[in-house]
Amino acid sequence: MIPLELTLKNFLSYREATLDFRGLHTACVCGANGAGKSSLLEAITWVIWGKSRALVDDDVIYTGCDYVRVDFQFISNQEVYRIIRNRHRGRSSHLEFQIESLGEFRSLTSKGTRATQEKVVSSLKLDYETFINSAYLRQGRADEFMLRRPTERKQILADLLKLEQYQELSNRAKDLSKQCQGQAQQIEFSLVSIKEKLEKKKDIQEQQEILAEQIQKLKLNQEQQKIKLGQLQGEEQQRKTWSNQLDWQEQQYNKLVKDEQRLQKEKDEINQHLHRIIITTNQEDNIIKGCQQLSELQKKEKSLSLKFEVHQDKTKRQQLLTQKLNKEHNVIELQIHQAQTQLDILEQQEKELQHILKNSDEVKTTLQHLFNRRRYLYELDKLQHKVAPIQQRYYNLQSEIEQVKANLKAQLEQLYIAETECLKQVDKIPKIRKYISEIDTNIQNLNNKKVYKKRVEEKGQKQREYQERLRENHRIFKEKIEELKQKLQKLNIPNSTCPLCEQTLNETHLNHVISKTQLQEQEIKDKIWMLQEQMSLVEKELKTLREEYTKLNKDLTAYPLLQKKFGQLEAQLETIEAVNFKLKQVRKKIQEIEQKLTQNSYAVDLQSELNTLNKELKHLNYDEQTHALVRGEVEQLRKAEIIQAKLEEANHRQSIISQQKPQLIKKISALKQEIKDLHQTSKIKQEIKEIEQLIQNLGYKNSDHQKLLKSLRESHFWELKFQELQQAKQQYPQLQKRLEIVEIRLNDNLTEQKKIKQEIDVLSFKIKHTADQREVIAFLEKSIQSQRQKLDELLANRGRLEQSISQLESVKQQFTDDKKQLKDIYRKYRVYTELAKAFGKNGIQALMIENILPQLEAETNQILARLTDNQLHIQFFTQRKGRSGSSRKKTTKVIDTLDILISDYQGTRSYETYSGGEAFRINFSIRLALAKLLAQQAGTSLQMLIIDEGFGTQDAQGCEQLIAAINAIASEFSCILSVTHMPRFKEAFQCRIEVYKDNQGSKLKLVS
Repeated sequence: MIPLELTLKNFLSYREATLDFRGLHTACVCGANGAGKSSLLEAITWVIWGKSRALVDDDVIYTGCDYVRVDFQFISNQEVYRIIRNRHRGRSSHLEFQIESLGEFRSLTSKGTRATQEKVVSSLKLDYETFINSAYLRQGRADEFMLRRPTERKQILADLLKLEQYQELSNRAKDLSKQCQGQAQQIEFSLVSIKEKLEKKKDIQEQQEILAEQIQKLKLNQEQQKIKLGQLQGEEQQRKTWSNQLDWQEQQYNKLVKDEQRLQKEKDEINQHLHRIIITTNQEDNIIKGCQQLSELQKKEKSLSLKFEVHQDKTKRQQLLTQKLNKEHNVIELQIHQAQTQLDILEQQEKELQHILKNSDEVKTTLQHLFNRRRYLYELDKLQHKVAPIQQRYYNLQSEIEQVKANLKAQLEQLYIAETECLKQVDKIPKIRKYISEIDTNIQNLNNKKVYKKRVEEKGQKQREYQERLRENHRIFKEKIEELKQKLQKLNIPNSTCPLCEQTLNETHLNHVISKTQLQEQEIKDKIWMLQEQMSLVEKELKTLREEYTKLNKDLTAYPLLQKKFGQLEAQLETIEAVNFKLKQVRKKIQEIEQKLTQNSYAVDLQSELNTLNKELKHLNYDEQTHALVRGEVEQLRKAEIIQAKLEEANHRQSIISQQKPQLIKKISALKQEIKDLHQTSKIKQEIKEIEQLIQNLGYKNSDHQKLLKSLRESHFWELKFQELQQAKQQYPQLQKRLEIVEIRLNDNLTEQKKIKQEIDVLSFKIKHTADQREVIAFLEKSIQSQRQKLDELLANRGRLEQSISQLESVKQQFTDDKKQLKDIYRKYRVYTELAKAFGKNGIQALMIENILPQLEAETNQILARLTDNQLHIQFFTQRKGRSGSSRKKTTKVIDTLDILISDYQGTRSYETYSGGEAFRINFSIRLALAKLLAQQAGTSLQMLIIDEGFGTQDAQGCEQLIAAINAIASEFSCILSVTHMPRFKEAFQCRIEVYKDNQGSKLKLVS
């Protein structure tokens, strides 16, 4: 990859920046620490792979902005590409991938950011991990390889070479090997069980022969009993018909008897009614005489009713006048009561006024004291008006100072909370690691269940296929049963023909054909029963498999959740490990605020102004408590003014009472005289007396009137008797006619009874002389049913035996298949075991490391020779002798390792004994050699090299050697960028990319 142009907008510390790489071969990216040198280079990794040092995706956006965009053009594999990545805060990134064609860029973007990212990696043949370990030598990574223990170096080298993919293949092969081993154990266990079942086949066949003989005997005996039963059922059917006819005739006879009784009853009722009519007509004279007496009583009652009305009217008038007289009396009494009440009130008020008028001298003295205190209160009010603004400012300052203190305490509380949260996050690390281990174990268990679930699916599919075959046979047998039933129906038709030859059958041949057809029908029914038993067993086994499958599905529902949880926990662990830096900042801020609160070093200006105001208030000598006491005293003395007003009001009220009392006494006397006149000489009283005299002269007595009404009620009986007489004269001819009709119907009924009685006697005679075969029929039916049940049991046993034979055939085939499958599984087991070893650390991985180390050693020594003038030389060793565990053992254990021996003119020494500059040159050589090898492994050439390492450990000579080494390897690269802040190092480069920072963010300048 050769860079052409990089354009940044709002990326990390850059607002806007463009860097043209055309014409740059070896260049230095220089600037002060924190200016943005590394950020410029990280823009390349972010635009291509979306990776940066930022923990949160939005952190790559310039502070205060909502949008970031990076545009990068480069050459790879002789093609010019362009990648544009942008992101809005709080949203996902957008990636655009283009290729130059005929001077214009054509889009290669796929649907979705992930698909486009995969296309970018595929086109470049370079992923992020390979890039940062080859072309991009990042800060702090140069000595990582050397500082690790020898055993860890080998693992780091394996990680850089991406040998973990072989380890994953090894682990997968181990898992598959374990699965094969488990499957083999299951099949071996199944083969033992199947072999035991196959040994029972001979016993089952012997039982089948015994059952076949028993079934044949039972069927023959059953046919003989069925023929005899048919004959007896015919005789019983005729007897039953006669019995039904007898029952019907008896019902008709009973109905006629009931009709006879009803008609006889109706005849008797008509005769009784005619008798009552004759009695009523004989009493005609007495009835007419009673009606005349009733008429005279009604006339007398009418006269008394008129007198009663007059008496009632006068009585009501008398009551109204009495009520009116009482009402007027009550009105006058009320007026007397009201006047007396007013008089009592005036007398009570007069007593109270006398009590008030006694205190007039004391009130005058109190009023003079009130005048003096009011003058003093006026002077205090003037002083308060002057002091109030000063006090208000004093209180405001106190409030502001307290507010500043409260804000500091609130900040401190928030910082305490933040510190607690950070500590909680850090404390979670062991627990999260434990969870990750547990979830990984659960995922492995669920993988084993997946294999078992597939086995259950295969077995269920075989059972369903077997079930379908049974259902098809069941359907075919059902159709044959229907055909045989139709054939039997045709044979039961009189003069029927043979279904095969179409000739007329005599009775012997007909019975033979029917018996044969029935036997065929029974055999098919037996087969159907057997099929049903087999289907039932298959259904039970399928149900068991479904339940097992459902249980496995239920268990496996947690699989994606566990995988998701595993990823979340790993991401959470990475996030928590970045919290320690934040914790240090929080604790520093807590210390600053606690110091301010302890020393009261906050709001200094406000506290100074508060002290000045306090001195001014003391000089004015205003006492708010004294002011309040004087104000309260004035309020209490104001009561004297109210009492003075009451004295004046009392004098005025006393004069009014003296005038009103004589008037009320005179009014009460006049009202009492008016009541006396009302009850003696008023018009109402005179009218009441006149009405009382008129009622006395009328002569009406209520007792005489009641006696007359009683006699009148008793005489109403004759009126009813007269109505009965009239009805009797009308009904007599109608009843005579109805009586004749009833007598005719009664005679017809008796004739019909006689006829039916004769038929009943005939039927009773036939039934009596015909034998009752019901007990014999019941016995035969019970016997046939018993034999049928026994036959069903035998057929069921035969079906079970046949099913067992059928299942044994299937089991035999399964035995053959399982043996074949077991052989195949053992073959796979051997293959997967060998693959696990081959892909393991001692297989391909070790071989690749052994093959690449000579290349790495040669490349490292070549670069190191340029940096040290051939003074240093490196050797890699992958094995060394270990300590013997016992003195008796003569063999020495060989340990896998990756030791690095460094030799110079003094001999071979350890890495730690070399100076900082020498160690850096060693690290740089190994790192650069690794970068070249990793690029070769990725299938691409290393055309660009970025060296973002500190060169502060180098002296002047070391810097010259490093620059010489870079120039020496420059021909192998199209572009080399070195990042430094050292002046003497950057001056060695003709092309420099100077990075500086101002208020607008980081900026860059190309200097040639």
